[in-house]
Amino acid sequence: MNKLQAMEVFIQVVDCGSFTKAADMLNLPKATVSTLIQTLESTLAVKLLHRTTRQVMITSDGAAYYERCVQILADVRDAEESLSRHRLSPGGRLRVDTPTGLASEILIPALPAFFERYPDITLELGSTDRPVDLVEEGVDCAVRGGELFDPNLIARRIGVINFLTAASPGYIARHGMPQHPRELDRHRCVNYFSAKTGKISKWDFTRDGERIEVALPGTIALNDSNAYVHAGLAGLGIINITDYLLDQHIAAGRMVQLLPEWHVDPLPVHIVYPQNRHLSAKVRVFVEWISELFANHPNLRLQAPRAAAPAAQIQEETV
Repeated sequence: MNKLQAMEVFIQVVDCGSFTKAADMLNLPKATVSTLIQTLESTLAVKLLHRTTRQVMITSDGAAYYERCVQILADVRDAEESLSRHRLSPGGRLRVDTPTGLASEILIPALPAFFERYPDITLELGSTDRPVDLVEEGVDCAVRGGELFDPNLIARRIGVINFLTAASPGYIARHGMPQHPRELDRHRCVNYFSAKTGKISKWDFTRDGERIEVALPGTIALNDSNAYVHAGLAGLGIINITDYLLDQHIAAGRMVQLLPEWHVDPLPVHIVYPQNRHLSAKVRVFVEWISELFANHPNLRLQAPRAAAPAAQIQEETV
């Protein structure tokens, strides 16, 4: 038995939840996939998978073995990359996760330049405002906004996100324009809730040292940034969202900025990856490329030298 091939097959079966789908992904006969898993279980003398006619479920021993297999194969690929004469042009599958608005408005429009520079990389781009588990979901790196508290992640701060408050002209014509944050509770506001906790985000504003935090009642709450912007465009209420998602709509007259003298605290943006994974060449070049992308974007670049995060919260590394 080719042990590394068996590990790769095992990982694919777990990821797909199916022998048939794994065989299709690996371009192998289903019988070969089944035989490799059976031989692997026999060699290890443990049950890795529970099989039924409808589904494949991983055992506790299988889950532990899966994590080791992922790491072992990653180390093998890294070793091969380091010796390859093509190491200056890294290739292979790269799995990245980003927030939805950032993906659609910033990252995807810039990707042609990335692929021109690194044509041998195959990118799998996850786009969700839900914080994914990088190890469990097989993600190489992710872009995250906000403070980080996961000690299992290495992070590099690449920029900031700034916010604007706005509403559609139709909404303003019907309900008027607030002049102060404390007037917002008399308006319809579109709320944003965490996909992880379900908690509604509070709105905070500062001006000349005065700070106001308000929790606003609303008729709708969303957990997707693109859907959130469309709610504002539809006139459902006042929204508070990242400026790069609003700028084009404000310039076109589809939205009107409100409370321009009041500011919302900017949100730090990091690119993160698991601390127990050696940084492969393909991840390294993506980190450098997206750092460059943020540094050249007027809405996202760091405005001041970044401060190191507390060690108890997050490990931060320059890569």
